[in-house]
Amino acid sequence: MRHGGKILADQLAIQGVRRVFSVPGESFLAALDGLYDSGIENVVCRQEGGAAMMAEAHGKLTNVPGVLFVTRGPGATNASSGIHVAMHDSTPMVVFVGQIERGHRDRGAFQEVDYRQMFGGLAKWVAEVDDTARLPEYISRAFHVAMSGRPGPVVLALPEDMLSAEADVPDLPARETGVTHVAPEDADAVLEVLATAERPLVVAGGPLWTDDAARNLTHFAEAHGLPVAVAFRRQDYMDNHHPNYVGDLSVGMRPGLKAALEAADALLILGSRFGDIASGGYAIDPASPGKTVIHVHPDPDEMGRVYRPDVAVCAGAPAMLEVLAAREAQKRNDRASWTACLRDDYEAWIEPLETPGAVKLEQVVSELARAMPEGSVLTNGAGNYNMWLHRYYRFTTPKSYLGATSGSMGYGFPAAIAAALETRRPAICWAGDGCFQMTLNEMSTAVQHGAQVIVLVANNGRYGTIRMHQERAYPSRVSGTDLANPDFAALAQAYGGHGETVRTQAEFAPAFERALASSGLAVIDLILDPEALTTTQSLSDLRHE
Repeated sequence: MRHGGKILADQLAIQGVRRVFSVPGESFLAALDGLYDSGIENVVCRQEGGAAMMAEAHGKLTNVPGVLFVTRGPGATNASSGIHVAMHDSTPMVVFVGQIERGHRDRGAFQEVDYRQMFGGLAKWVAEVDDTARLPEYISRAFHVAMSGRPGPVVLALPEDMLSAEADVPDLPARETGVTHVAPEDADAVLEVLATAERPLVVAGGPLWTDDAARNLTHFAEAHGLPVAVAFRRQDYMDNHHPNYVGDLSVGMRPGLKAALEAADALLILGSRFGDIASGGYAIDPASPGKTVIHVHPDPDEMGRVYRPDVAVCAGAPAMLEVLAAREAQKRNDRASWTACLRDDYEAWIEPLETPGAVKLEQVVSELARAMPEGSVLTNGAGNYNMWLHRYYRFTTPKSYLGATSGSMGYGFPAAIAAALETRRPAICWAGDGCFQMTLNEMSTAVQHGAQVIVLVANNGRYGTIRMHQERAYPSRVSGTDLANPDFAALAQAYGGHGETVRTQAEFAPAFERALASSGLAVIDLILDPEALTTTQSLSDLRHE
């Protein structure tokens, strides 16, 4: 006989779970007891939003479900931000939520919530386990659903008395998620369209990327002379130095790439959902794209949701690329100028433009690229400060970047903690002052669990993105976008980390070296000129448009 918490922990071990993220609660004490001698690391966090983002980042980095434990009521509502990231980003994740006792339902009991209703639109599947003996069944299904088709988050609610009750039930073995096999005729259909295209464009994105997928994408692009753009915040999917790489379909998309997206006569969309960001704000009319659309995606319901494809293949991008890369092809010289033109436009775009201030983010990015230790992961949250990173940083290897395609502020720092714990290498968090303050309480989590994270805070004293839109819509009428910031360096020191403030560009490189040498949590506060609003516009420029 085992209590529910022990059954749960045993099932997690069978599923290969090595680490979970949690904020403890009395609603799942039995689960905490089950984890006690399970050999599974429990990363104890400071707030459920940060814990959920760590679990999501773990899933994104490892291609297996990140696991989260939170308590009922406010614990679950706090976690919803990270669950939204997982759903939007198609990241596998399994969330366990403590629940009130079964006999207290529908009485408005302390912290009672109907989780099926609450998470119905935020997760792939939501269920509540009423019978202790069925825990292996539910957990097995949860891991299967999280990984199958379009991956995403699954939520299981665990009534407190169900978890503490005992049952004599056998464990269920872990089962591999079915491997997608791409039919030869599906690959033929893709290649047939590309063979007649004069201005094709490949868009690579989606979940569960691998080293093999990156190699196959490169080989396929070389063999067919294809330009490759990557979807929003998937910049590590292909070596950015490769001549067939032509940039990322991101917020503030470069004009030349947006024009190419519209001019292309064929789009091969690999794994991406191809929504508003990747399409340049629907610059391509969903009702009349004006081009042949090939969509490869693991969820059959996704294809045609926005853009009706001319060729639809239900498969993951890595599986399709394995087949496409194996096909013999002769490079199409007749469209070499198309690819070269897009590449030249990208090369011109990444030439740094000087922005106002004594600390210049374009130079910070350049120095960071030289100083980043091998094997490090770079993460970011949301805000205008990311324009410098997306424009100027050149990624080379898969799984070296974590960013939320959902555009969630506060994501970068928890993601960096998860990355540092998984890789046992330094992780670099590129953060804004507003973004960092949403989850900086997790500094104590980083210190407690020995995660080496270096945070670069782009400090301009405002919510920069909202200020940009505000100045465009209501020039000079500043309302609700200024920030009163702490001394970030001193705050890092208070948490037991290393902290420095950088006020001139010359101070950055030695400060970064000292941060690396500290071997633990470090925060570098970059004091920016508020005039530096974007990579191309100052605040004054915007006001005088």
